[in-house]
Amino acid sequence: MSVKFEITKTEKGEYHFKLLDSGGKTLLRSEGYNAKASCTNGIESVRRNAVDDARYDLKSASDGRPYFNLKASNGQIIGTSPMFADAHACATAVAATKSAAAGAAVDDKS
Repeated sequence: MSVKFEITKTEKGEYHFKLLDSGGKTLLRSEGYNAKASCTNGIESVRRNAVDDARYDLKSASDGRPYFNLKASNGQIIGTSPMFADAHACATAVAATKSAAAGAAVDDKS
């Protein structure tokens, strides 16, 4: 399995995407979108912005676990990572996102 985007639809009708690593673990997840086209645009924004170090905003949760937000050029958050056990795991996820997002296939499960 290679890195891929996965689009899903909730029972409330919202579309979401996740960027999954080769083992199926989430690297990045989106907010909810009312329209599938908006969700697809979000994926394209991740592809464009993932290669730029300046677009990553490294954060710490209240319990100290690291995570990151990927932002578009306008500062809007386009994806948030899960919480990681340590800074090394977070840095590994950033590197994987940077290297694979642009060429990742889309698996539409909506």
